[in-house]
Amino acid sequence: MTNRFENILQTVGNTPIVRLNKIGPDGVNVFVKIESFNPMGSVKDRLALGVITEAEESGALKPGQTVIEATSGNTGIGLAMVCAQKGYPLVVTMAESFSLERRKMMRFLGARVVLTPAALKGSGMLAKAVELAEEHGWFLVRQFENEANANAHSRTTAPEILAAFADDGLDYWVTGFGTGGTLKGVSRVLKKESPRTKVIVCEPDNSAILGSGIPQHREADGSITESHPLFRPHLMQGWSPDFIPKLTEDVVEAKLIDDILPIAGDDALRLSKSLAREEGIFAGISGGATLAGALAVAEKAEPGSNVLCMLPDTGERYLTTPLFDGIGDDMTEEEVEISVSTPNYHFASAPPPTADEEEEEAEEGAPAEVVEFFDAATGSTEEPVVLFALEWCEFCWSVRKMFAEYEIPYRSIDLDSVAYQENNKGGNIRKVIEQRTGLKTIPQIYVGGQHVGGASETFDAIKDGSFQEMLEKNNVAWNKSIDTDPYSFLPGWLHSR
Repeated sequence: MTNRFENILQTVGNTPIVRLNKIGPDGVNVFVKIESFNPMGSVKDRLALGVITEAEESGALKPGQTVIEATSGNTGIGLAMVCAQKGYPLVVTMAESFSLERRKMMRFLGARVVLTPAALKGSGMLAKAVELAEEHGWFLVRQFENEANANAHSRTTAPEILAAFADDGLDYWVTGFGTGGTLKGVSRVLKKESPRTKVIVCEPDNSAILGSGIPQHREADGSITESHPLFRPHLMQGWSPDFIPKLTEDVVEAKLIDDILPIAGDDALRLSKSLAREEGIFAGISGGATLAGALAVAEKAEPGSNVLCMLPDTGERYLTTPLFDGIGDDMTEEEVEISVSTPNYHFASAPPPTADEEEEEAEEGAPAEVVEFFDAATGSTEEPVVLFALEWCEFCWSVRKMFAEYEIPYRSIDLDSVAYQENNKGGNIRKVIEQRTGLKTIPQIYVGGQHVGGASETFDAIKDGSFQEMLEKNNVAWNKSIDTDPYSFLPGWLHSR
């Protein structure tokens, strides 16, 4: 086995199966398949690579064609990775209710994210994707009906499971359903190659649409026509959309499911936290939910049974969800108590910040060529707004964020960057700043040759309108509709504790 690959796509799959040692009843072996080991942190990397590869091979996806799909996030992140590597533009539609982390990751990977109203649920974002695909001639992935989704799991996930339990066998395989791809692709292989393995499917207890037996209305091509009548919003993002996907229905019709278990949202949150704190495994809400199902199975299983559950993604997808309620940014009382248990290096022993900028000593004097450079930079009519900054400085980044929010064009002269290291050019520029202003602190901002000041002075000038007047005077355009408080961009640690 090699750890050298030609591209990131070759790293998809072959995720580990790990035994739980602290969670679960005695006498039964509970294992988890940790899909966060895929490069983008979820099981949906398999789907993304599979559907794009099959579409290329069939000719359904043309070179350079835009790919579009509706997603709660993980499929979109996987598609963003695959499309970035292969060179396809990607648009995803996503209900606004799904976590911010996911949409930011997709955009970071180059995808465009079109949000749909939360009230329209998953079917709304799906309908939007169809609408856009038809209007613009884009390739629609159709993950909920696309057989390539299931094929990817039959080709990769299922053989990995069979190989792991080749010696002692697998008694129970526990999973949820999102698109139905994992469920269909793995279950059909397990039932053929390991008939003893029972397939257990979990779903939210307040939205038990699969276990209801009520059929899903759909078009002839498998796409849905409306939400399932029993769907209710639930905590398990990525699990159970507001309809029964065609791939999932195929599994029901083929009678591959041995049992369907309803899972409480509170149990999902609790067990996701337990995985982290007792086993050191960082999984999302859906992983906690699947584990809840696996533990229910394990309680009734014969001694010595092997139970495997799927952990679809990483907990980092859920930082802004209820999973992280109670996990604060600041120290807890217990942490403060630990901090002050020794005499030094805590907030009570340190002088409070007296300025809103980072400070370093500047020496006297600067070479003539540096003075000339400084005068040319601050006196430029093409780039009137100049920020003298340090790459690592939080206050500098506060100003950068504020400029970005107001769409103010500026030149950043990063004094600690490689470009200003030769002959200590950055340090000599700081000498000039101190000589001209009497200030040693960074950042320092100029507009049209006029010194504004540091971060706080600039923010004050924004609030009282004098900064905007300077922009007008120097013909600098900015977004006049923005009215954000500049001080909201300051580092969080500066705010009162």
